[in-house]
Amino acid sequence: MSKQADTDTDITILGGGLAGLTLAIQLRRQDPGLRVTVLERNAHPVREAAFKVGESTVEIGAHYFAHVLGLRDHLDEAHVRKFGFRFFFSEGREDIERCTELGVSRLLPTPSWQIDRGRFENFLGLRARSLGVDFRDGATVRAIALDDGDAAHEVTFEHAGATTTLSSRWVVDASGRAGLLKRKLDLAQDNDHDANAAWWRVEGRIDPNDWSDDPQWLARCTPPDRWRSTNHMCGPGYWFWLIPLASGAHSLGIVCDGKTHPLDTMNTHEKAMAWLREHQPRVAASLEQPGHALCDFRFLRHFSHGCRQVFGNRWALTGEAGLFLDPFYSPGSDFIAISNTFICNVIARERAGQNWTSHAEIYQQLYFSFYENTMTLFQDQYALFGDTQVMPVKIIWDYTFYWALLAPMFFAGRIADIGMFGRLREQFERGSALNTAMQALLREWGKRNAGRALPLDSRVLDQYRIDWFHELNRALADQLNDDAFAARITSNVERMGWLGAEILQRARAEHAEIGDHGLDALAVGDASPPPSLSASWYASAA
Repeated sequence: MSKQADTDTDITILGGGLAGLTLAIQLRRQDPGLRVTVLERNAHPVREAAFKVGESTVEIGAHYFAHVLGLRDHLDEAHVRKFGFRFFFSEGREDIERCTELGVSRLLPTPSWQIDRGRFENFLGLRARSLGVDFRDGATVRAIALDDGDAAHEVTFEHAGATTTLSSRWVVDASGRAGLLKRKLDLAQDNDHDANAAWWRVEGRIDPNDWSDDPQWLARCTPPDRWRSTNHMCGPGYWFWLIPLASGAHSLGIVCDGKTHPLDTMNTHEKAMAWLREHQPRVAASLEQPGHALCDFRFLRHFSHGCRQVFGNRWALTGEAGLFLDPFYSPGSDFIAISNTFICNVIARERAGQNWTSHAEIYQQLYFSFYENTMTLFQDQYALFGDTQVMPVKIIWDYTFYWALLAPMFFAGRIADIGMFGRLREQFERGSALNTAMQALLREWGKRNAGRALPLDSRVLDQYRIDWFHELNRALADQLNDDAFAARITSNVERMGWLGAEILQRARAEHAEIGDHGLDALAVGDASPPPSLSASWYASAA
């Protein structure tokens, strides 16, 4: 065991938002004897509805909150069960029922939730304190002194009118974009993903089912819960989100390529509404109806960022204090779940007197590889977002990549299992190579489509009706032994190969001269692979 008596606390967490409080809860659930102190600048309770963005969860983050942290009852009772992602290709149009729509008609088996961040973080603060965490809200960090050897770190902060210096074995930066340790250690790293966002919340519910009285269109979803989805209104170079909050508000946001849609065209509420009237007039008309008073408005330039290092000598970074990709597909809580789990594992090893530095190095490599692989889904891909041919196929591919590799590792409790990653190295490398090749193919397909008149007819692309896709989602919950789990991942990568070959074939049917980007060599599997997507994904369907 590491020395305990010469410190005021074992772990000081800088920041008591989503990343910091969930880490504190996970640490105490893992080791009830661990002394954990959280220093949070905001006073609790915080405001509901208009506190922070990042309300949509996907499978890894949802599983982390519900099962790793044991919060399933709270999520079911106090937040909105999500009806999956939904995409409308509706640039400049009011006749939503005549636009291509992608989504599920029924709930997929693995749950996720729309989270009111204020309500959730208030609950997390209470839960942390009930577990014995020393959670000091309204605290401002003034200085951090890290020790390069084996002595204690020190954090000086102001709280309740007093200045205190706290010594601890570990310091974790969970301070979000303030990046307290990140700035001190000069760890910031830019990336080439030039995207901006403007967002706001309004009172009341925005229900897409109110946008049309066409009975056939309304009957596509059973039950009629489009409003529960993370609804994406898509167009060239941008997407617009609508997320319902259980507190009675609706979260809205424009996310766009910085070159195609400059931030200064939407950096006030008035400008954002003018932008919506041009690009998504049906949404703008809904927001201008009574009952949707403005709650807040924010914007952020070049929100995506990396980090040179997330583990050091008994310090670590988690959440946005480390890195942030893009809100499309809502990966933020996923990366919190993964980084927090890595941190918990490393701290447990260090406290047990085991070799922890080599694990920290490997976890950092894995974490950065997850970041780099996931970044390929977003970087230089915003031009595709209005393409009714390519974008629906991309979304299916991106989900498949996520559910085939990273999500199963987390659900199976193997995300920190270095041995399993070693065993599956070949499968992960092939899956990564398939994804890299596919993103390049999709990008070229979209460029070749540019300027072509694509169909704007009414069709629904129902993900629920793709049997293997449905099963890939359901199978995340399976508990398998090591051999069966390795076989499952191998089978998932084979599925990626079949799907890749089929998408390449379809792209070449549209553009015979399109490059294969390495997919021909990678997408090798069964000589007679099963169909991955039905013909309705490539043609109009009622």
